[in-house]
Amino acid sequence: MKTWVSNRQSTMETNLWRLLLSVQPSRGLVDEKFSVRVQNAPPAHPLTMHALLHSEDGDTWEAFGHYVTDSGGDVNVSEDPSLGGTYDGVEPMGLLWSLRPAPGSRPGLRFRKRDAQTPMQVRLSVYQGHQSEGFMDRAVLASVMVERWYMAPGVRRVNITEGGVTGTLFLPPGPGPFPGLMDLWGGGGGLVEYRPALLASHGFASLALDYLKQADVKNEYFEDAYRVLQQHPQVCKNRIGLVGLSFGSSVALKMSVYSNVIQPRCIVCVSGSHIHAAGSRLKKTRYNEENQVIWRDLLLPVPTDLSKKVDVGRLQCPLLLVVGEDDQNWPVPESADDMREMMEGAGNSHLLTVLSYPRAGHLIEPPYSPHCRAGTFMAAGSRKKFIALWGGEVAPHSRAQEDAWRKTLDFLRENLYCSAD
Repeated sequence: MKTWVSNRQSTMETNLWRLLLSVQPSRGLVDEKFSVRVQNAPPAHPLTMHALLHSEDGDTWEAFGHYVTDSGGDVNVSEDPSLGGTYDGVEPMGLLWSLRPAPGSRPGLRFRKRDAQTPMQVRLSVYQGHQSEGFMDRAVLASVMVERWYMAPGVRRVNITEGGVTGTLFLPPGPGPFPGLMDLWGGGGGLVEYRPALLASHGFASLALDYLKQADVKNEYFEDAYRVLQQHPQVCKNRIGLVGLSFGSSVALKMSVYSNVIQPRCIVCVSGSHIHAAGSRLKKTRYNEENQVIWRDLLLPVPTDLSKKVDVGRLQCPLLLVVGEDDQNWPVPESADDMREMMEGAGNSHLLTVLSYPRAGHLIEPPYSPHCRAGTFMAAGSRKKFIALWGGEVAPHSRAQEDAWRKTLDFLRENLYCSAD
């Protein structure tokens, strides 16, 4: 589904060799690839491509790749290899997914878009030679500003405050009705809108739900939110799915199995476990030698007592599990294996799809999002910030994000758009 049509091209010339830098499209969705090309430089000449992003928190992120022009004086980032920098090889989107905090930044940074209604603005620049530091003090040969959006044109953002439910509903362009999604974020709480905004850009009416404002949120809260989504005039009431990340996945599984109200057409669990944490992850902590919190070991081994885990053998709808095999936070790989065994034992393994990614960590985000192996975290209901260990390696994690997002969209389309009523 093409969500953004743009043939616009941004260019900037310099007096030096009349060098030309072009990016196409310069404005698009965050999960849409762009092409970056440099022309009119000398043949076999070293150049550095640099990306600069100022986050809403006031932090600076950068990425760069080292290139050598071809015999015509050109560099095509989609086809030519980076010889060094924050990424190597042919990586068309390396200037985005390898973004990292600039030298001197405060520790524990994680990039997360807070205002889904405004774009990420990334300045792409070309420097002479192969540079690795001090970009702000060097002469720029050419630069272009690129916009990456979570909301496609026509997507509408609606505040939801019905019946005590707090959330934001993103509606795709057009009259609808549309398949619906209830998006449950992780243990940090808050109203996280960028993923549901992007899902709406792909045709799903997506509700970002704020559900960790109180210490003991009741099951009825999720059921009320599900009803709100069902009863919206632009939502297909019988075509609703759940999407969860981390702790949100555990909630999605629990509600789908035990609630008489929440009957989803399908479930997507990203880096989630079926184990009942029951507050232990907030009250108990274990630190490694780098003073990083590890929750994973608190929930291992996977308990054999069914009362301590969601009985996913009772699921009646398709389930997609997205697993990072280097997840250092939740015991996700072990939980996925146990869920597979439970569903096989119940005779419904045909409902299960597992996407498992070597060297990918816990925070499997939309495509081209910067990787965060460890970052500052404050659990909902807590006043203490600490460094949480998420895991993953930059390049494999990025490839996992791109592949998992494409297959997640396919899964949702198949089960919410294509399946029979």
